Amino acid sequence: MTPVVRDRLTWGLWNLALAGGYYVAAELGLQLALVRGQITPLWLPTGIALACLLVHGRRCWPGIALGAFLVNLPLGPSLPAVLVITAGNTVAPLVACLLLDRIGFHHGMDRLKDAFALVFVGAFGGMLISATVGVSTLWLSDALPPGGFWAAWSVWWTGDAMGVLVVTPTLLVISRIRWRGRVPVLRMTEAVSLPLAIAGVLVLANQTRMPLFFLAFPLLVWAAVRFQLRGAAPCALLMSLAAAYGAAKGIGPFARLDVLDKMIALQAFNASTALTALLLAAITTQRNEAQHSVERAVVQLTDAVASLEPYSLLRDSRLENVLRARAARDKQIS
Repeated sequence: MTPVVRDRLTWGLWNLALAGGYYVAAELGLQLALVRGQITPLWLPTGIALACLLVHGRRCWPGIALGAFLVNLPLGPSLPAVLVITAGNTVAPLVACLLLDRIGFHHGMDRLKDAFALVFVGAFGGMLISATVGVSTLWLSDALPPGGFWAAWSVWWTGDAMGVLVVTPTLLVISRIRWRGRVPVLRMTEAVSLPLAIAGVLVLANQTRMPLFFLAFPLLVWAAVRFQLRGAAPCALLMSLAAAYGAAKGIGPFARLDVLDKMIALQAFNASTALTALLLAAITTQRNEAQHSVERAVVQLTDAVASLEPYSLLRDSRLENVLRARAARDKQIS
């Protein structure tokens, strides 16, 4: 098998795997739908699509298009409408990826600039395309009520944006995992305990009508400070999924709310969760990098000073011998 054939085969298999992952994530997202059966407040495939484009390049677009087509085919009002919606779902993450690459986005999201870029360029900006194309197609196909355009558009847009904000960072973290020796037991215990504690809080919150979701925020802050994006991104994803499940099933604090109130409360919670995780993780990473830079500068300065006379004599215990010889010579002269 020639390298060209092997590369094309790998590329084809990777796109098929991406289409399968897209489809599975979409089916999970559709279980959380609040409007129609096609518009969900947390569209997970968009986050998967953008992460794959950022990590593996624009060659992944056929897998995204295939997955979007398979998902929308049984849901769309007609085949032309499905094709247009598929195009919108494919173009939106592509444009977001191009814009992020253009402004120098770092996949590690180790700068505050990267967090803001993902929020305003990748999520809120790029997903305007998929929401506008998708809802306009449904409206023109008479699949929406006459006055339901803006309500459906807002749900579609925020759902895609939330998918980017909570899924893409998690996948970027996974793509950069490198095992470097043995992890201390206490740190591993801490890393495992945080998501378990958050899950426990969220299960409790979905069992009562009291708004207890906010109790998970101290744990999210802890994860961001202690583990930066590696801890904050998965915890934010877990919190958003639990809240979306509660809203879709009408349980917990979402039990007595109508669709509009559910959307406002859910997306406010998801946005707060994602922004807290991304911004705090980026700020903590920048602070740690600045501290390490100062420590390296101090070490370099110490080495430079130690290499100068007479400090090198002090370091090598030679200054004392020089002073003794000079004192003996002065005594002989006197």
